[in-house]
Amino acid sequence: MESRPAAAEIPDGPGAYLFRDRYGAVLYAGKAKSLRKRLASYFGRDLPARTRAMVDAAESVEWIVTDGEAAALMMEYNLIKEHRPRFNIRLRDDKSYPYLAITRGEEWPRATVMRGRRRRDTQYFGPYANAYAIRQTLDLLLRTFPVRTCTNAKFTRCRAEGRPCLLFHIERCSGPCVGEVSAEDYAAHVDGLARFLGGDGEPVLASLRAGMEAASEALEYERAARLRDQAAAMEKALTRQEVATLHKEDFDLLAVEEDDLEAALVVLTVRRGRVTGRLATVVDKVEEVATPALVGRLLGEVYGEDTPPREVLVPVLPEDAALWQEWLGVRRGGKVVLRVPQRGAKRRLLGTARANAAEVFSRHRLQRHADHNARARALRSLQEALGLPEPPLRIECYDISTIGGRDTVGSMVVMEDGLPRRNQYRRFRVREVAGQDDFAAMEEVLRRRLGAYLREREQPVEDRGRFAYPPSLLLVDGGVGQVSRAVQVVEELGLAIPVAGLAKRMEEVYLPGQAEPRRLGRGEEALYLLQQVRDEAHRFALDYHRKLRGRRMVGSALDAVPGVGPARRKALLRRFGSVAKMRGAGVEELSRVVPANVAAAVHAALRAPEPRGPERQSGKAEEEE
Repeated sequence: MESRPAAAEIPDGPGAYLFRDRYGAVLYAGKAKSLRKRLASYFGRDLPARTRAMVDAAESVEWIVTDGEAAALMMEYNLIKEHRPRFNIRLRDDKSYPYLAITRGEEWPRATVMRGRRRRDTQYFGPYANAYAIRQTLDLLLRTFPVRTCTNAKFTRCRAEGRPCLLFHIERCSGPCVGEVSAEDYAAHVDGLARFLGGDGEPVLASLRAGMEAASEALEYERAARLRDQAAAMEKALTRQEVATLHKEDFDLLAVEEDDLEAALVVLTVRRGRVTGRLATVVDKVEEVATPALVGRLLGEVYGEDTPPREVLVPVLPEDAALWQEWLGVRRGGKVVLRVPQRGAKRRLLGTARANAAEVFSRHRLQRHADHNARARALRSLQEALGLPEPPLRIECYDISTIGGRDTVGSMVVMEDGLPRRNQYRRFRVREVAGQDDFAAMEEVLRRRLGAYLREREQPVEDRGRFAYPPSLLLVDGGVGQVSRAVQVVEELGLAIPVAGLAKRMEEVYLPGQAEPRRLGRGEEALYLLQQVRDEAHRFALDYHRKLRGRRMVGSALDAVPGVGPARRKALLRRFGSVAKMRGAGVEELSRVVPANVAAAVHAALRAPEPRGPERQSGKAEEEE
């Protein structure tokens, strides 16, 4: 590390610290009881290999003083959540696990499978092993709790048409879109579903059985049969929730299986004595830590967004167990007990979870060996094929999409370490190029992207945005013309970034200063890697182009229709999706979205003969794009 601070400059108190690289990206975030002692330990000689790699990659370190250890722990969590440093232990794909969610913030809440970041006013249950298991359980529960599962767009459309969807007719929805259920009864359905998913399903089952018997005694046999079917569906759904303990208690259980590089984590969520959620994931051990320290890191990852229960069971107590217990209590808003089960059902459940973790880890190690070696070989092969000074760990590929010079757009896709980084994809609407000029369009896109990088490079680290990092390889979709424009932009901006182009027709690689293209063997991993990122850039650009073209076509088709403004145009597009479907609709169907006189005008305008001329493109042009 170049700018190593003097020991006297570092405060001797609790706080959090950040190591940054030469671009200002956060490499590692940590906490310390004494910042001076902890940071001094990073500059010793006998550092573990991975810690030494982090320190060598860092250019500077900074710190934030806090009032105490608990505040330092919270600060560390917030920094890791914000920056996602590459040298911090973190769950892999921790945002991809499916949850069953109830959207409590909506007027008529719906039940749906959700992934990704948590949303406000939404109640989550799970996570589950896979989305198929959730949908099976939900399908059974909808017989008893007929809440809506449709999208908001479909709900609004059914409400406007005054006609419910198929789910209402097969008794999987109570029909709130058409007023078939009162707000009070619908709220009871939602609360009942939430209680069951939270592990409290037996009282509801007992209530159904009592209602069935009462209906039978009153000779209401049809109602008794419906309640019988609902009870049978609920019993089947209950069997999917494994019984963990005989006592109706709430707790989470964490089990770990690890080696020097990675660890498998299994989390069982137990509510009211039943297993209601299961998470199995793999953790990158980018830090060299013992098991107690690893357990602490995992607690921070698991409960960073989730609320912990009253009791959390772990295989070993983490370092600073009292501090973690205090942090969990703050997250929950009440006391949390953190302990290792010693005997009984919880100890046996921990053994089962450990066996699951071992099985997950065994499967992952087979995949890891193959995937990691394949990516490493592909990057080394690409380095040799293109004569690059180092393996291209960050590849950015650009493509242009247009038809006849209209709705011209550009795309930028990013691949790091041989894997796509979709959160860093960007799309550009070309503004300065008139007509069909792919070379000029590519030049504009590259100037905007690399110009943004130069501007952000001059900003303070905390103010840098999405273009703060340069590519190791700049790949363009095209041949000599596109490559020469890319090289021109790079040189004019004073940058030293390798450039290459991949042409579609013969899959030839074009390099600056070489008259003849380079042909890579069809079986070479380098070519496969280039094709993968090129095809992704093409797909991303084409999707955006079609979206803009669809908007323009709808707008141009309806602009001259009296009574159709932006709001009605948007409503028609939302209902029908395209001009072609709108043209095929009758006046009666159109009048469900707009007034009858406007519907008649729209129908007449769309059925009128279309003008032929140079603006009209053939269908073949779109296919070739």
